[in-house]
Amino acid sequence: MNEQGAYATLERPHGDGYGRYAHNCAYSAQEVVVKAAALIAPETIEIIDIPEPHCGPDEVLVRVTAVGLCGTDSAVVRGSRPVPNMPWVLGHEGVGEIVAVGSRTVDREVGQQVAIEPNYCCFTCEACGDGFTSGCPSRDAVGLTSPGLLAEYVAVPAIFTHPAADHVNICDLVCVEPLTVARAAVRRSGVRSGQRCLVVGTGSQGLFVCQSLLAEGITPHVREPHTGRRELALVLGAVPATDGEPFDHIFETSGATGALETALGTLVPGGKATLVGMNAGPLDISTHAVVSRQLSLSGSLIYDHPHDFADTIAALEKKSVEPHRVLQARYPLEAAAEAFAAVVDTPGKCWISLNDPAGQ
Repeated sequence: MNEQGAYATLERPHGDGYGRYAHNCAYSAQEVVVKAAALIAPETIEIIDIPEPHCGPDEVLVRVTAVGLCGTDSAVVRGSRPVPNMPWVLGHEGVGEIVAVGSRTVDREVGQQVAIEPNYCCFTCEACGDGFTSGCPSRDAVGLTSPGLLAEYVAVPAIFTHPAADHVNICDLVCVEPLTVARAAVRRSGVRSGQRCLVVGTGSQGLFVCQSLLAEGITPHVREPHTGRRELALVLGAVPATDGEPFDHIFETSGATGALETALGTLVPGGKATLVGMNAGPLDISTHAVVSRQLSLSGSLIYDHPHDFADTIAALEKKSVEPHRVLQARYPLEAAAEAFAAVVDTPGKCWISLNDPAGQ
């Protein structure tokens, strides 16, 4: 441990992906196994047995109760986001109940329900020292660079678990990670009440951005070609954007080719665009257009530890936001393959409940 109470060095996964490493998934040598949803080949998901985890001295053992699914998970399943090896446990939006606490862990208790922050920063680099943990070059992304959370039990660093009050419903808690991404984007944007905002794309991330804006007293206008997604955004309180309508601020969440370029044309001079969605292709926009209209473009990646996650939990405890309204499709662990297949076309968010096999 370093002086900040975090891991000074991080071992990376090795072997079959389930070996002992300091910051996640420390498995025992016993024969006891737990169920997990794993990618065994591109676009092939199976429920497999993995060794039962135990918590190291600075970890907690969590009985996973629910895992949300998102576009990043779909990219892993398709193979466009390669993982170190297979079989590979999927999922990163995990919540559950602490069932064991490591010997050096003093601020977590058995029985607490927690949301897991699945981006483990190093705490030792310059970015972390500046509080910009989302820019940590050694950041370990659960489900991408270390095995995921879609298992009956997982061992995780205690510092990356966030307790929530008992009255927070599991349907809200399972949305914490993507909601925190959205709230961080709104925070970083500097958008103010009274400004006209456009949200481009109302997949689950766009919907959480809409909810985050609404919680700040800002009515989001939306542009989304998918009828079901657009209608869900309107149910949540957004309004449809009309042709030629000017905006002070844009949140681009789709990452769709051409979507940002089209949206930038609606910005007023001096307007700002916050980019949340990703696309590997180049932007088709001239620097003349940006400079002459004095536009600002900025990216917002995940969130910063620990305040963004903690602030989202606090918002749920105060019931100032209701992310469960974005949830649309619930599946049991046994139907994980079906759940991942549904992510692409389902308006709202898909999630997996491990609380009961029927997923009801």
